[in-house]
Amino acid sequence: MPSASRWPTAVAALSLLGLAGPSSAAQIATCAKHSPAHRVALVELYTSEGCSSCPPADRWLAELSQRFSDEQLLALSLHVDYWDDIGWRDPFAQPRFAERQRWLSNLAAASTIYTPEVFTGMKETRDWHQQAPFSKRVEAINRLPAAADIALQMQSAGDSALDLEARFTLRDRPPSAPTAEAIVVIYEDALRSEVRAGENRGVSLQHERVVRFWSTPIALNAPTGQTVWRQTLTLPANWRRERLRLAAFVQDRRAGEVLQALAIADCAWQQPATQING
Repeated sequence: MPSASRWPTAVAALSLLGLAGPSSAAQIATCAKHSPAHRVALVELYTSEGCSSCPPADRWLAELSQRFSDEQLLALSLHVDYWDDIGWRDPFAQPRFAERQRWLSNLAAASTIYTPEVFTGMKETRDWHQQAPFSKRVEAINRLPAAADIALQMQSAGDSALDLEARFTLRDRPPSAPTAEAIVVIYEDALRSEVRAGENRGVSLQHERVVRFWSTPIALNAPTGQTVWRQTLTLPANWRRERLRLAAFVQDRRAGEVLQALAIADCAWQQPATQING
């Protein structure tokens, strides 16, 4: 979609859900964003609190926002559960992340999975800790035109829920492309743990961009060419709403390629209404 189609104001975003108006705008905080014309790099870090070599990688991921803008990359921290049996259960681990890591490794014809492991654009990136090669990889992805458009909207739904909306459109591909699918993600920043067992026993850990919610795959086969996904997400008590961020990406499973990625980096939930990003 051209940039002219972006939602220019909070009221415009609210009107999409039939909520526009002074009284509603005063009560509902909304933010939205549209993906750029170029491709945003998806960076996935597979990590665990039970792994002694993971904290440096966690810090590296947290520092990416100082080197790259949200228009360049979407960085996600996915905690795996296969370290949980050595004495410390990672509170952020999900079995589906280990499953995805195995799938990505199979695409790369790799025989093992390990932590920390990084994938950029669904391709294993062994030299992630070397600034120049990693930057070149991200820049190469950014030079590609977007192969999909993403529009995201996140709206407060009371104190313990969020209304999420994502719109996906494939570019220059048939609407029924069988291997293209989208994933919607909620990640959380500034998480802390005091590890009491395992390889990191006695260490205080801080994590950024920890994936909390990972949607089921969304098939992009709508007859109109645009697929719309909506969900009201009830937040667990230990999720801090002010530190949650909405993101999404489109992948081609057969090609092992990310067609586009996008995140809404900031939503000022403490304000009565927020300005639209993007």
